[in-house]
Amino acid sequence: MRDVSLAPRPEPAPDDLHVLGRWLDARTRLTPNRAAIEFGDEILTYRDLAERSRDLAQRLLAAGLVPGDRVVTLTENHAEHVVLLFACAFSGIILAPLNWHLAAPELDQQIEMFSPALVVVSREQSARFANRFAVRTLELETLADELAARNATLPHVRDDDPLLLIATSGTTGHPKGAVLTHANCFWTNLGLDLSLPLTTDDVVLQVLPQYHVGGWNVQPLQAWWKGATVVLERSFDARRVLDLIASRRVTTMMGVPTNYLLLSQASGFETADLTSLRAIIVGGAAMPCSLADLWRARGVDVVQGYGLTEASPNVCCLGAPDAKGRPGSVGKPYAYVEVALRDVATGELVVGAGRGQMFVRGPNVFAGYWQNPTATADVLREGWLATGDVAERDTEGFYRISGRTKEMFISGGENVYPVEVERVLTSLAEVVDAAVVGRDSARWGETGVAFVVVRPGASLTSEDLLTHCRRELAGFKVPSEIVVLDELPRTHIGKVDKARLSAMARSES
Repeated sequence: MRDVSLAPRPEPAPDDLHVLGRWLDARTRLTPNRAAIEFGDEILTYRDLAERSRDLAQRLLAAGLVPGDRVVTLTENHAEHVVLLFACAFSGIILAPLNWHLAAPELDQQIEMFSPALVVVSREQSARFANRFAVRTLELETLADELAARNATLPHVRDDDPLLLIATSGTTGHPKGAVLTHANCFWTNLGLDLSLPLTTDDVVLQVLPQYHVGGWNVQPLQAWWKGATVVLERSFDARRVLDLIASRRVTTMMGVPTNYLLLSQASGFETADLTSLRAIIVGGAAMPCSLADLWRARGVDVVQGYGLTEASPNVCCLGAPDAKGRPGSVGKPYAYVEVALRDVATGELVVGAGRGQMFVRGPNVFAGYWQNPTATADVLREGWLATGDVAERDTEGFYRISGRTKEMFISGGENVYPVEVERVLTSLAEVVDAAVVGRDSARWGETGVAFVVVRPGASLTSEDLLTHCRRELAGFKVPSEIVVLDELPRTHIGKVDKARLSAMARSES
C-alpha cells in the first residue's frame, strides 16, 4: 500500500485562470505583432494593446481608484475604449458602458445607480455632458495623459470578480445593472468558439455598440483571445461596411437584423464583393426568412442566435448546417449551457418536446443585478436564470422563441405570442419586417395589431396580409388590424420599439 502520509498536499486550485488579463498576456506572447485592432487609420498590435492597458491600469490605481470601483463610459465605439476595458481587467475595476443615446435624465438615473468613481466621455460627447456630473469626468482620447504616470502594484484579480456592468434597457421603467464577471466572459466566449471558431487569420468587423453586451462578448473578446483582428467602426454606416468587407477582407461580423436589412438595401449590395465573408451572426431578434435567404443567395452563411444580457449573452446557436428547413429556429444550447422549459401557467418542468418559459444554467449566467437583491432573486432561482422568454423545443432538441411572457396577450381566452404571428407575416418575400402588439378589445379582451413594412414596389395590401394570416394561423391569432408603415420604430440598438408601437396601436383604436 502506498504511504499517503508522504504524498504532497495538493495546492488550492488557482482562482484566476479565466481573468481577461491572462487572455491578453497569453496572446501577446504568441502573436505580439499581429494587429489586434484597426480603428480608422490607427492600428494597435497585441503588444500595443497589452502595454497601453497595463499602463492605464496603473494610472487608474495611482489616481485613487480601487478594485470594485466603477468607471462609467459614454462613448461611441473606440479603440481607447478597448484599452480601458483591459485596464479595468488588469486592475479589478468594473467598466460600466452606458448608452450615450439616452436622454440626460435617464443617464443621471443610471449613473446614480452605479455610483462611479470616474466618468469617461468621448470627445464627441464631451460638450453634451460638460459639467453634467458631480463625479470627476475625463475625455477618453486623452485619459492616460490626464492621469499621473506613477507605478502602482496591480492587484490579484479573480475569476469571480466583476468586470462589466451592463445597464438593462429599462423597458419596465426600472433599469438595472447586470454584473458580468471575468469567468462569465470566459465561458460564454469558450462556448462561442466551440460553435463558431475563429483563428488568427480571421478579420472581425465590429459595428455593434460597445454599450451593448454583444459589443464585447459576441466576437470581439473571442477575437482578442484567439489572435484575430477586429476592424472597429465608430458607428454603423451601411455603404462604408460594404466597402470595408471588400477592402479589409472581413471574414465574419455580428449585427442585429436591422443592420443586415440596411446593408441589403444599400446601393451596390447586389454587386458588392462579399467573397471573404464566411458568415454573419444575427442577434437581438429573429431575422426574417426573406432577409436570411437574400444573404444566403450572396454566398454568406447566416448564423442565428439567442441570448440575453444576463447570460453574457450567449444561450443558443443555429449554425448554417442546421438552418435548412428550420425557419425561425435559434438552434441548440452552446457548450456549457443548459436550457430547461417550464410550463408558463403551472411552472412544471417540460420534458421532451413542448413549450414553456426558458430557464438557463451555466457558468455564463451573470452574478446578479447591481445592488438589487430583490430583482436578482426574482430571476435567479435555485441556480437557474428565468429568462422571461417562451420557447418551443422540438423532438430533436432545437429551440424556437415564441415570445416574451410580458408580450403575450390573451384573445378570447387563448394565449397569443406575437413572435408566432410575426414569423408568418415575414414568411412572405414581399414583407421586409413585422411587429405585433396586443390592444384592448371589448369583445375579445385583447386582439393583435400588426405593423408591417413591405418591400418597395410590392403591391401587398393590408387585406392581402390578413388573408395570408387567416390561411396560416388559428383565428384567435389573426390580427384585428394590419398597419403598413415605411419603417418600424426602433431603439438605439436596432430592436423594434414595441412600447411606441403599443402607443400607436391604442391611438388607432
